[in-house]
Amino acid sequence: MSTAWRVRFVRRLWRRRSWKARAARLALLPFSGLYASAVTVRSAWYRLGLARPRPLPLPAIAVGNLSVGGTGKTPLAAWIAAYCVEADRRPGVLLRGYGRDEVLVHRRLVPEAIVVANPDRVAGANAAKAQGATVLVLDDAFQRLDTARDLNIAVLAAEQVRLPRWTLPAGPWREGQGALSRADVLVVTRKRAEAGAANELADRLAARWPRIPVAIARLALTGLTGMRAGTSVPLAVLRGQRIIAAAGIADPESFAVQIRASGATVQLVAYQDHHDYGAQDIVRLVQAAAGVGYLVITEKDAVKLRSVWPTDAPEPLVAVMAWAWERNGEAVVHAVQRVLARPPNFVTDFSNHHS
Repeated sequence: MSTAWRVRFVRRLWRRRSWKARAARLALLPFSGLYASAVTVRSAWYRLGLARPRPLPLPAIAVGNLSVGGTGKTPLAAWIAAYCVEADRRPGVLLRGYGRDEVLVHRRLVPEAIVVANPDRVAGANAAKAQGATVLVLDDAFQRLDTARDLNIAVLAAEQVRLPRWTLPAGPWREGQGALSRADVLVVTRKRAEAGAANELADRLAARWPRIPVAIARLALTGLTGMRAGTSVPLAVLRGQRIIAAAGIADPESFAVQIRASGATVQLVAYQDHHDYGAQDIVRLVQAAAGVGYLVITEKDAVKLRSVWPTDAPEPLVAVMAWAWERNGEAVVHAVQRVLARPPNFVTDFSNHHS
């Protein structure tokens, strides 16, 4: 089964409303039930104190989501890391170690950060501290109950509201929405969704968990840069052009919609999240780009393509995304500030943290 085929299959399984997609999801429900039961037992194990999270050597901020990718948690983690730099703190960004693009993207977005990829977050935290980190930012760690943190941020995408509410594999959810009670802050993101949809979701979350601050942020396409030259290119150049949009990310459709909003006609070439581009992939992209105005890619793909892109082929344009708070962003800022107010030698524990 090819990578592209797997990507299309998953998108159809979770997003389509045809009878075939519904039947496939129904067939997978028993497995979703087993998965949900295992997650529930694990959560109860920690909630009852039968297992305890391992402490970290520095103040820690965790960012994560309930679904399988595509919510904007990595841009939020990068925003927090950049905020820490502005506050004269050296952030250590801890990653799970799945896909080399994660490390490269974080290093490019926040060059001052110490980026460590290690599935053992405690070992990663110790390595970051040894390199000079004074605060930790854990990307994709909301569901990591075995690791302590001082601030727990859950991210939900407005684009995923209509997806099936079932857990894996019949749906895209790692846990049910009840797990959001563990969060200290909820952040609703939107890329292609309208502001009204994001506000509606935020209102529902605020009504269910009135003690948890809910913020809204937009991840918007604001410009383009040459992949190698780094030259800024205005979005206006895409208007009226035929564009190839290539994306190896969790939600490639949102990427295509954002580019299409610039007035371009877009053909999407979607790959599996964290796709490693081989020689044949590059040949196909070069050939496809030759027949259109531009090839536009994400930063996540650019960090892998820069070193292997043919020098005699026109360089792709990299989409520049900007993070902007649209509602209650000050709640996130204040929460981060409370963590930064703690001394760097503070040992993170869950003794006073709700679970």
